[in-house]
Amino acid sequence: MIQLSGAGKRYGHKLLFEDADWLITPESRIGLVGANGTGKSTVMKILAGSESLDYGSISRAKGISSGYLPQDGLTMTGRTIFAECLAVFDELHSMEKEMEALTRSMSELDHESQDYANVADRYQKLEHEFVARDGYTLEAQVGQVLTGLGFSRDDWKRQTEEFSGGWQMRIALAKLLLQKPNLLLLDEPTNHLDLEARNWLEEYLTSYPYAYVLISHDRYFLDITVDRIVEIWNKKMHFYAGNYDQYLAGKTARKEQLEAAYKTQHDRIEQLEVFINRFRYTATKAKQVQSRIKELEKMERVEIPEEEKTVHFSFPQPKPSGRIVAEFSDVAKSYGERGVNEHKVFAHVNFMIERGERIALVGVNGAGKSTLIKLLAQQEKLTAGEYKLGHEVHPDYFAQDQYKELDPEARILDDLGELSAASTQTQLRSLLGCFLFSGDDVFKRIGVLSGGERNRYALLKMLLHPANFLLLDEPTNHLDLRAKDVLLEALMKYTGTVVFVSHDRYFIDKLATRVFEIGDGKVEIYPGNYEDYLWRKQHPVASAQVPITVQLPVPNPQSSAPHGNTIAASPAVPHNGDHATSAGAAESKAKRLNPIKRQQMQDRLHEIEEEIARAEAAIAVCETGLQSFVSAEETQRQTRELATRKRDLQELMKEWEELSETLAAAT
Repeated sequence: MIQLSGAGKRYGHKLLFEDADWLITPESRIGLVGANGTGKSTVMKILAGSESLDYGSISRAKGISSGYLPQDGLTMTGRTIFAECLAVFDELHSMEKEMEALTRSMSELDHESQDYANVADRYQKLEHEFVARDGYTLEAQVGQVLTGLGFSRDDWKRQTEEFSGGWQMRIALAKLLLQKPNLLLLDEPTNHLDLEARNWLEEYLTSYPYAYVLISHDRYFLDITVDRIVEIWNKKMHFYAGNYDQYLAGKTARKEQLEAAYKTQHDRIEQLEVFINRFRYTATKAKQVQSRIKELEKMERVEIPEEEKTVHFSFPQPKPSGRIVAEFSDVAKSYGERGVNEHKVFAHVNFMIERGERIALVGVNGAGKSTLIKLLAQQEKLTAGEYKLGHEVHPDYFAQDQYKELDPEARILDDLGELSAASTQTQLRSLLGCFLFSGDDVFKRIGVLSGGERNRYALLKMLLHPANFLLLDEPTNHLDLRAKDVLLEALMKYTGTVVFVSHDRYFIDKLATRVFEIGDGKVEIYPGNYEDYLWRKQHPVASAQVPITVQLPVPNPQSSAPHGNTIAASPAVPHNGDHATSAGAAESKAKRLNPIKRQQMQDRLHEIEEEIARAEAAIAVCETGLQSFVSAEETQRQTRELATRKRDLQELMKEWEELSETLAAAT
């Protein structure tokens, strides 16, 4: 569909990548990854046709349409949201008007005339294409996409200019999804989406009928939506079959191979240089010396690129608080005058937060997540009820616009050094690098940073001097994968209590010990992480039958006061897909298999596992073959073969799941 051959691109004096050979097929689901500054967004623009290559060539199949969503900067005015989205179907609207005109013509013409036959033929062709392109469901399509991306029905009638930059990008994304180009190019589409909209987009993309390439700093989103990773690393493009988790494993193996090749070559170079230096002036060895000099000159050196070091920074731990950190009793919050334009956020809310808990707040945009954090931080007053802070509890609040609290005249490195005098400049610069401040950036004054950069810096400052009750409103915004990992590691080792809002599924799954769902004026409480929360939502009856024990973070052994507690709650969520209940146990007894049948099924299960491994290996070979262009016919053959092998793999996976479930139920 699109092919890069010997492609290269420079940005000023910096070489981003070179010698790239990349074929994007009609069914590609590709995640584009790489460190900041390696050229991911530039590659997207090249694929979209808005930038050109400096080296090599790019070829496109005829009739290919592409749609590109940049990270930000798109604004729309002059129409309602619904009308703006409907405008992507202008061609179908024109087709519909022509069909109406043809219908009128047919009603006026003689049915036996040639003119009537011509008009009827034209109408039939138009209607066939109109139906094939779902022309009769345009408004339903617009409504489905807008709802999925978080727009309410009331929003549909509002003018686009009434919405902020993040919502403007949602509108742009909605238009692209409705257009359904052959190649969808999405540069960090999840930046402006909440969890519910991300979940919907994941499902939409998994059933998208054409190819897409996307950049995202959301690891879970990549795992769900892509089956191939292209990494820009060491000024080359590297290709990995599988999702993000599989890419990480593949990259580790590739680095080990590169390091082994480097060591082998380095040893050979040393041998050659020792021989040359020893016998350079020995006449009888002149020929051998010259031979080795030529070998050195011709040798293509293996290079180990500089890697961004993984930073493990020991953040200071806070003083312990009492066991009860915060308690809400019959709390209500509303805005506006009572009874007159009153907006009720929630009412009759009761909960208790204990030391060491890490609580994720979830819910649709506008449900009241930020409001609840502000109440806990005492940034806003309750409308009704009581809020108690526990003994020796010191809250610290990170707002979405936390950068406003910073000194604009201070330089980053100096400001951070004053806060952490015990840390060396090397440590501070390494930590700043994790939060995307590198090189001369560390000497910038805070006032010249963008809002996102200042928020990143404000978050780092909080981590260097944490209180024992952290209230974090979207701390993962503006962070890349590396910075998120540093933040996640810091918070998982943190011995205090955390309440946080995040739209990063992986971050919540790793960090949360409880989930508070806010919506419809209520706060519903679920033990466990986001995966547990989703399972309980889907299995409300089963999840209510068994109690759960939630283990809070391990206490700091150096502290005399305990930092962690074990709390009992109900309902339970079995992990790793083990959702059996006591009722299910009784049912399983009735499904016990005889030993011979069980053995046959187990044998077949092992056979399928071997067939799956062979099928995955064959798919990897096909995908590798598609990277080298031989001819159009060969590419088509390989594409058909790849599709067939993927279907076979799906059938094997389905059979494996059915057998596994049967055996598990009969245990």
